[in-house]
Amino acid sequence: MSHSECKILRRMAYRVGMDDRPVVLITGASAGLGEEMARQFAALGYDLALCARRIDRLSALAATLTGVRVIVKQLDVTDDDAVFAVFQQFADEFGRIDRVIVNAGLGKGAPLGTGRFDANRATAMVNFVGALAQTEAALQIFRAQGRGHLVLISSMSALRGMRKSMTTYAATKAGVAAIAEGVRSERIPGVDVSVVYPGYIESEMNAHVKQKTKFMVKTDIGVRAMVSAIEKRKVKAYVPAWPWVPIGYAMRVLPLSLVRKVV
Repeated sequence: MSHSECKILRRMAYRVGMDDRPVVLITGASAGLGEEMARQFAALGYDLALCARRIDRLSALAATLTGVRVIVKQLDVTDDDAVFAVFQQFADEFGRIDRVIVNAGLGKGAPLGTGRFDANRATAMVNFVGALAQTEAALQIFRAQGRGHLVLISSMSALRGMRKSMTTYAATKAGVAAIAEGVRSERIPGVDVSVVYPGYIESEMNAHVKQKTKFMVKTDIGVRAMVSAIEKRKVKAYVPAWPWVPIGYAMRVLPLSLVRKVV
């Protein structure tokens, strides 16, 4: 049986081979892309394991999600022990975790050498070290289950080095993409791995930007493209596909002087 056929059978097993609804765990679910993913996966019939630092926001979100089971837990992804404990608690309470979306992120940053190492370090710890802990915790569960879908949320900025306040953020998201590729190359039995590269999607992270960015789309539209790619278990997805697929190609081949003009 081919690898693609195995993926199709696993997808069918999640949907029709069990009495219970499939379970998706989303980190950073209290706002922005994570919150909207929770809403859209609930609409698709998924039970939800939601975690973030702001438990009040999670509880308010859970109250709006009907027809599915929702469990919320407070989690700071820079607390390694808490990541492992919370993920395992979710697995114990639901009986399994079918999909983990490593989404929690931070957008702080300053040009290197300008005295704001604290901001850059905070972003590196959340976006990369936090993602590493989440991936480790998710894969422990998936290896024990013999199946699962690991999804890491990267960024179009990961494709090239970015300037000024984006330098550290882009570097962390490139690291996230490398984690996904490394895990995928291992071909862990029963485990699918996807990496999603969102373009400019409105979220709490970029709400402070006064000047509207080119190609920015509404949160629900951008997240719909993300969820579609995740549901298809795409290995790699630039979303929304227009204009980010052609832009992604251009970013990889153009000199940096021209990349700066594109993004």
